[in-house]
Amino acid sequence: MFRYVHTNIIANDPEKLIAFYKEVFHCKSIGEERDLKGQWLDKLTGLQNAHIIGEHLLLPGYGEDHPTLELFSYDAVRDSVIGEVNRPGFAHIAFEVDDVETTLELMIRAGGSQVGELVTADYPNHTEAVFVYARDPEGNIIELQSWRKHVEDEKPVIDKLNNKSERG
Repeated sequence: MFRYVHTNIIANDPEKLIAFYKEVFHCKSIGEERDLKGQWLDKLTGLQNAHIIGEHLLLPGYGEDHPTLELFSYDAVRDSVIGEVNRPGFAHIAFEVDDVETTLELMIRAGGSQVGELVTADYPNHTEAVFVYARDPEGNIIELQSWRKHVEDEKPVIDKLNNKSERG
């Protein structure tokens, strides 16, 4: 059996990041808070005296307990360079939203920032997509996307039939 379970983000301020994902993306607490330490965790992480705190948040649009976004912090968090969209490894997480611009504004008000420009792209089968990359308050990259079908500029069938019968 295989089943996708979670994605983990290590936070400098887990409470702030948890609040951000709840506010902006409607992620929900499911009672899976963590305060982990012990020899098993040291062995797993390869760190001495590892201590993790944080919470699993239910991602919107799926089941009642998975998949989750695991927002954790260690007592000792290493400094690192901010992620870039083209660096090797995990680059971003994506959320499909009703309105990309409105969600981006909410992200910025909640402490996030915009990475690139908001773009609209045409896809096959008269489909249009709107995308933007943004960052959460700790610099993790998030892709916002929205999809919709183009509305054809054709007259209704009844109009076509009427025009045909007028011509005889």
